[in-house]
Amino acid sequence: MTTLNRWEPFRASSLHDQLNRMFTDLLDRSPRESNLTTWAPAADIYETEQALVVKVDLPDVEAKDLDIRVENNILTIRGERNFESKVSESNYLRVERTFGSFARSFALANTVNAEAIKADYNNGVLTLTIPKREEAKPKQIKVNVAAEPVAAAAAAAR
Repeated sequence: MTTLNRWEPFRASSLHDQLNRMFTDLLDRSPRESNLTTWAPAADIYETEQALVVKVDLPDVEAKDLDIRVENNILTIRGERNFESKVSESNYLRVERTFGSFARSFALANTVNAEAIKADYNNGVLTLTIPKREEAKPKQIKVNVAAEPVAAAAAAAR
């Protein structure tokens, strides 16, 4: 339980007091309170000539617990990581991983084809490949080289 302390702006608290208060607050949290914190899985996004690729780390998340949608050019990945029920909570010495629901959203450019997204899930990593529209893909332009004007004029004079 957190105690209430009267705030006295002119009383300087020592670093020792501040550290003690911080650790007391952290250690006094019940497991249920720590589960209330939200988590957002780490994501990497990169671009190739053909597509936009989104990779999201989702260890211990079942594929059936994932919901991936695109609405109004917003890619949203939702899911849930459940606490392991195989081990009794009293047997845990430390729990640092966060459990519960998550949601990540990313704005997509108009240059991608959201209708053709491909999703792969392997070793706890979700990989979304979002192809670019044909008009957004880089195009090779061939440059035609005209004959030099002096050489062309000399050839015409002969």
